[in-house]
Amino acid sequence: MMSRPARALVTILAAAAVTVPAGAAGADPGPPEGADAAAVTFSDDFEGPAGSAPDSSKWRHEIGNGPDGWGNWERQYYTGGTDNVALDGDGHLVITARQENPGGYQCWYGNCDYTSAKLTTAQTFTQAYGHFEARMKLPRGQGIWPAFWMLGEDFDRVGWPDSGEIDIMENVGHEPGTVHGTLHGPGYSGGGGIGGAYTLPGGQHFADDFHTFAVDWSPGRIAWSVDGTVYQVRTPADVGGNDWVFEHPFYMIMNVAVGGEWPGDPDGSTSFPQRLVIDYVHVSAG
Repeated sequence: MMSRPARALVTILAAAAVTVPAGAAGADPGPPEGADAAAVTFSDDFEGPAGSAPDSSKWRHEIGNGPDGWGNWERQYYTGGTDNVALDGDGHLVITARQENPGGYQCWYGNCDYTSAKLTTAQTFTQAYGHFEARMKLPRGQGIWPAFWMLGEDFDRVGWPDSGEIDIMENVGHEPGTVHGTLHGPGYSGGGGIGGAYTLPGGQHFADDFHTFAVDWSPGRIAWSVDGTVYQVRTPADVGGNDWVFEHPFYMIMNVAVGGEWPGDPDGSTSFPQRLVIDYVHVSAG
């Protein structure tokens, strides 16, 4: 999710968002049926009592806001408790963005206006290649920015964008029916990220129902899909002669940002709280 060092504004370089009718064939046949169930290497179905914290053997919190709002002038403070991320007791994990500041948290602009949560597997799970999938119902509203994404496990050693970044799903609230998938690396980062977009048919919104977001990643190839329909494939030929930095382990991240350069800030039309509801996250070997 757009990093500087952890995120930056993206201008999608693919032409326009592509609307793919439900069930239509994508540009690539994608993985064989059942591939996401084979050789499972990570699985969380978020079973447990309502109000429980996410499993700390799988997910860890990133906390704070930073001097430049995580590189994007975002307005939320990521907390470490269950007020902003918890199981709902019905088999879901819920990340909640709230318009509040009960802890007197400080952001780059002063007292923070919003709280939210960001979870990563940096300390618990990394993998090179495979099928990475999450089933989610997205939040809605101007200035709301949910994401499911990955960073190279060498991020702390080599920095961003040399570590590489794979954005599996991002949505900005003023595009309620569109999600974006993007690559960032040396020479193609931030506003130069390489990616594409998928738009639901018939004016549907991603906040209205659950949808499945995935990448199938193999040496020299990454394919993005929504609900099983592949909408873009990227290879080293797409990075303009720059280094293809996607041949080593990455870790997963889930978060809901509020405001920032890409989505813009919330306005009078934005209601709170907003919730990203995650049914499951599954990963299988390549």
